[in-house]
Amino acid sequence: MSSLLPLPVLLPMLGAALSIVASRWATLQRVVGIVVLTAVAVTAAVLLVAADGQGPIVAELGGWPAPVGIALVADRLSALLLLVSTLVTLAVLGYAIDQRIVDYGRATASTTFHPMYLMLCAGVSLAYLTADLFTLFVAFELMLTASYVLITRRTGADRIRAGMTYVTVSLLSSLLFLTAVAMVYAATGTVNLADLAGRVGQLPAGLQTVLALMLLVVFGIKAAIVPLHFWLPDSYPNAPGPVAALFAGLLTKVSFYALLRTQTLVFPREEPWTLVLVLSAATMLVGVLGALAQNDLNRLLSFLLVSHIGFLLYGLAVFDAAGVSGATLYAAHHITVLATLFLVSGLITRRTGTVALDRMGGLLRTSPGLAILFAIPALTLAGVPPTAGFVAKLALLQAGAASGPAEQAVAGVVVVASLLTLYALVRVWVRVFWGEPVPPEPDTDPDDEVLVGTARTSVPMYAATAGLITVSLAIAVFAGPLAGMTERAGVDLLDRGPYRVAVLGEGR
Repeated sequence: MSSLLPLPVLLPMLGAALSIVASRWATLQRVVGIVVLTAVAVTAAVLLVAADGQGPIVAELGGWPAPVGIALVADRLSALLLLVSTLVTLAVLGYAIDQRIVDYGRATASTTFHPMYLMLCAGVSLAYLTADLFTLFVAFELMLTASYVLITRRTGADRIRAGMTYVTVSLLSSLLFLTAVAMVYAATGTVNLADLAGRVGQLPAGLQTVLALMLLVVFGIKAAIVPLHFWLPDSYPNAPGPVAALFAGLLTKVSFYALLRTQTLVFPREEPWTLVLVLSAATMLVGVLGALAQNDLNRLLSFLLVSHIGFLLYGLAVFDAAGVSGATLYAAHHITVLATLFLVSGLITRRTGTVALDRMGGLLRTSPGLAILFAIPALTLAGVPPTAGFVAKLALLQAGAASGPAEQAVAGVVVVASLLTLYALVRVWVRVFWGEPVPPEPDTDPDDEVLVGTARTSVPMYAATAGLITVSLAIAVFAGPLAGMTERAGVDLLDRGPYRVAVLGEGR
């Protein structure tokens, strides 16, 4: 089984190389992307079943044992998020392929989109599976390098300027990440996470706190935790619809996964983490209040993305098996629902020609299917019963209610933020879909990657969006077994024993 572990990283890399070679054959590029991501999804499903039944699965690259060599590990947490993330990348790629066919014709190939898309997927897989800090840094650089190209390709000066904010902040956070890795290695002599779990506890308490806070800041920037979130609402709204959906669904959650993995494995705690509890409440409220102030649909969704990172943080702040389990379940639901909402936003702007909510209206009459495609993920994100969002929030609230007074107080913030999210999304639905139809506005920059106001869509674009909604509904339908698995994942994360034994062997 361990021989399968490198495949989620190697297959997208090989697919990216083949896409470059096949840059003159558009159909071959599309087939390569779909086949590669389908194979990765099947591999992730097999790894998830095996990890849930047998415990963590480890592959030592080059035959070098950990902590000297590089190890890949699939446990319940990493395999679950890898599977959900790959299903999202597969659906978004299907949407992007058909959008490009509609806009540029079936014969138009790309020398950058398909290779960079697959390289980003390889980085995501490596981030989930790696068992050491330096390879995690490499995985983030792989993701970010591909994302720089995807967010700035075939666009105008204004969007490049907005993209530069993303690039600059990402480079600064990467520099801080590399500094943190160097400090960890200087203090402990290792970057292997399982080995660090034993060595960091021998460091002075002050140094442990400094290292933990450095990694919190690094992943806090990348996950857009308040007050380190400022870059996200200016960056994601300017990306093409499929790229924004991919970023919103994956990048912040991969960063949260890294935060969850490092803090639970390397810096264990016996009590709730007060600092993260405060940050979670601030992130939930600042994000949702920022969303209520927006007239731009994509900026509104970006602020809601920030707000719901606070929900994930809340589970980490509780810092017990129930809280971590709730955060894992919420992450799986959040990956699908935010990607879906950004895809629907892309479909809306293709019909309206604008992202300004006060210049839209009446789409319920002209595109009733679009109204349904927006309503379902909107209700899911708000946590309306019996959606997956409700199941995930209920798990977080139960964990908080069983903890101390401070966690119970922030549980009230979870409820308030959920109600404000519902209000924000109902307001969007009324403005976009209700009332008299408004004529579409012309595309102000028809030469860039983002074509709007054309009203040209296709059945596969709707089908890809509906496919993601189906994944979200499946999370709700199978909430019982899934919650059982995330509960076991939460126990494993705080126990740390199975992960350390799997990577280092008995007696380490």
